[in-house]
Amino acid sequence: MKKLFLLFIIPLSFFGQAESDPCVTLKNINKVIQENHYRPKALNDSLSNFVFTTFIETIDPNNKLFLKNEITNLSAYKYKVDDFINSENCSFLEDIYSVFLAAIERKKQIYIEFETELTHFEYPEPIYFSAETYEYVNDLKALKRVTKQNIIFEILQEVAETSKNKDSLVSNFDKIAQNKKAKILESNNCKLKVLQLSKKDFYNVFYNIFCSYFDPHTNFLSSEDKSSFLTQISSDNLTFGLNLLLNEKEELIVDSIIPGSEAYLNSKIENSDQIIKIKTSQDELEISCMESEKIEAVFYSSDILKATITFRKKNGEIYTAELEKKEAKNYDVSINSFVLKKGDLKVGYVKIPSFYGEIEEGLSTVSSDLAKEILKLKKDNISGLIIDVQNNGGGSMQEASKLTGMLINKGPIGILNYRNNITETIRDPNIGAFYSGPLVVLVNGYSASASEFFANAIQDYNRGIIVGTKTRGKASMQIIAPISETNENEFIKITIEEFYRITGKSNQYIGITPDVELPELFDNQIERERDAPNALPNQEVNVKMRYDLVLNPKKEDAIFKSKQRILESEYANNINKLNIKIDTLFNNDYNPIDLNFSAVFDEMQKSNLFWEDINSNANFTYPIEVIQNSEEIEYQKFDNFAKSHTAEKIKEIKKNLHIFESINIIEDLTKN
Repeated sequence: MKKLFLLFIIPLSFFGQAESDPCVTLKNINKVIQENHYRPKALNDSLSNFVFTTFIETIDPNNKLFLKNEITNLSAYKYKVDDFINSENCSFLEDIYSVFLAAIERKKQIYIEFETELTHFEYPEPIYFSAETYEYVNDLKALKRVTKQNIIFEILQEVAETSKNKDSLVSNFDKIAQNKKAKILESNNCKLKVLQLSKKDFYNVFYNIFCSYFDPHTNFLSSEDKSSFLTQISSDNLTFGLNLLLNEKEELIVDSIIPGSEAYLNSKIENSDQIIKIKTSQDELEISCMESEKIEAVFYSSDILKATITFRKKNGEIYTAELEKKEAKNYDVSINSFVLKKGDLKVGYVKIPSFYGEIEEGLSTVSSDLAKEILKLKKDNISGLIIDVQNNGGGSMQEASKLTGMLINKGPIGILNYRNNITETIRDPNIGAFYSGPLVVLVNGYSASASEFFANAIQDYNRGIIVGTKTRGKASMQIIAPISETNENEFIKITIEEFYRITGKSNQYIGITPDVELPELFDNQIERERDAPNALPNQEVNVKMRYDLVLNPKKEDAIFKSKQRILESEYANNINKLNIKIDTLFNNDYNPIDLNFSAVFDEMQKSNLFWEDINSNANFTYPIEVIQNSEEIEYQKFDNFAKSHTAEKIKEIKKNLHIFESINIIEDLTKN
């Protein structure tokens, strides 16, 4: 298998040891990292500080579990993790686990007491919110006070969302609030149950945080994690046929059903049915709140093929269905294309959600699929092409290289840099371009890794115009390796190299700046590489590459005209105004809210109006005429799922300002 794949398994030799001892596991993990990581770091106090601090933050999110004196006592381990691992004495994890379990039990007891003691749903002090982490409370009395405030606020929120008629809610408040109290306590108990990790899961969280010290993309994986990870970047998957969503009440809901699947053949299952229980040969999950990792394993892992799922309909009816996974084309990660029309202008549009390859039984590759789509679009006489890699987090680097080569004539397209600064030039695997017409590439903050590699080359060759928002800034590549030759159940996804542009520069940490920047809702809230702890820094390599720039005489004028349109665009200005409000909301502390129904109701109404404004903008439809390519129309006569999937894709295209402006750019590039 070629080295350019993002993911592959490498054999590593170790002394045969059992990994039940966490210190043995950690030493094996560290050995793999020290021998294979792109930029390994020493096992020292800096590592200890990061791992301890991050671990505590992870097992106690928002600091609402531990007391201040418990954290003070546990902090004795803060700079000693490296010493414990080296001395092969990891009993400190047992100590933390004991305190953790005691804190869980203490919180459970508080909820039990509230079942009878909490009868009045107002509080004399306001509730405060913080954009930063809350401070630990001093004692049990303070913990009960803070917990009570939060429970009352959640109850008042639930009552306020029952109706927009404030007077009606006030007159029936006591009855409604008592019912909501039971629901809120059940929900919080369930979340606490999820938080209560088994010792194995507790250790796994620690292992993963240990790995992340070296960089954000080096992670610990169980065999289930590995299977799920690889399955999600394949274009063909096994599926029960259910597309799910988590609603605002944290309920797992059937969003849509895949035609031809097991769920589709079960006439009882309908959209909006709630999943309340999942039973497999390995586990039984109560879904009264989200156990995300386990649920993802059920739906995405190729190790789990059958499940008995319990549903609840809106009328309260409960029923079960035994489902078995079948192979289906995963349209969410496969290429699809359309013809976009503006007057007589025809523009080809290709969406690439993932750079999938022949990984774990994937039956197709992104490069071969792109070639097919371009051939279809050429038959429809397109004047230009939009390639959309927005929200594309990467995948196979080999496929990214092939795809780039389809759009340039010849030459180098990137540089790989390994340990000890050993470099390798990646070259166009083919001579000649498969498509040489006007080109726009769409990117955003979720475009990462292989997507950035592709966009880098298009920009450096002057081949097309990059449009959108700044990309993620991930220019590293990973492999999956076992932690030892005797352990077939635990792996590390480990960073082994970094890619650079043909200029010697890198988008690592900083991302790619588009030629035309467009606003996007929530853009400043997207977590990019620069926001991740221990992200690799941005560096350059000293290289001199010979390559021929593509002559594109209309490019600069098209970019100028696009920027002028954006400045004058009412659509873009509305998004910018909303983003200012969104950033203010997320980046600052909320004002304190009085804990009485009237105050919470008024606050909820203001909040609902704000989100309605955002949803209205997000669902705004631009004047884009979207047509299926002629071959696809014929094919979909025999594929109901493809037909419904296409209808949804067309809706999404019409709501995308970036696509709308890209059509205008193609028009400017093709004018005589």
